[in-house]
Amino acid sequence: MNTQTSQAVECLSVRKHFGDGEARIEVLRGVDYSAARGQLSFLVGPSGCGKTTLISVIAGLLDTTAGDVTLFGESLAGMPEKQRVLFRRRNLGFVFQQYNLLPALNAAENAAVPLLAAGVKRAEAVERAGELLDRLGLGNRTKSFPRQLSGGQQQRVALARALIHEPRLIVCDEPTAALDHATGESVMELLANAAVHPDRAVIVVTHDNRVFHFADVIAHMDDGQIRHVETRQTAHSPDQSFSA
Repeated sequence: MNTQTSQAVECLSVRKHFGDGEARIEVLRGVDYSAARGQLSFLVGPSGCGKTTLISVIAGLLDTTAGDVTLFGESLAGMPEKQRVLFRRRNLGFVFQQYNLLPALNAAENAAVPLLAAGVKRAEAVERAGELLDRLGLGNRTKSFPRQLSGGQQQRVALARALIHEPRLIVCDEPTAALDHATGESVMELLANAAVHPDRAVIVVTHDNRVFHFADVIAHMDDGQIRHVETRQTAHSPDQSFSA
């Protein structure tokens, strides 16, 4: 870890394209972006502007075409694939928009996967997962399989899986999209509390302006670039306005 910087994430001139020739699509067009430790950062913008691609690059799920991504002082570009997998397992929690739950595992077992991968004994891992699911309002569904859960319930299991191993970087793609307002508020409160840690950052991609008041920073994205960034001095205060 590089202790000389307050930034958990630093993207410098990041570019990403898919395809070649006439089929080539430029998705990220020289993105400069940072997310500070101890903050809840939002990425917002119209559909197709590159938000999901950017967080996938930040999480090391996609390689950049050009530019560099640094997480906690370590460059992903210079990291061998095996080392990157281990780094991601230890340091990242990711909430996918499509949940990506394992159908053969129940809710508690799905949420416990990162702990099991880290070598925690199964009984302890499942118990800890059940406690976290209870905090998310799913205490009575810990033994339910994904097919038995609603979209909103699956989303909360995916969130529990991302939080269970207390990663230094939590990245969420539309975490409140399938939730009603009250449940969305409780999920965002959990993420906001997770962000209040001197060596952790939380990045959320969202279209849900009902939860904007939870953010410390809002980065507005369009056409593959960060257009402007709003910040707030007082964290997590609903009546605190943002300024560019």
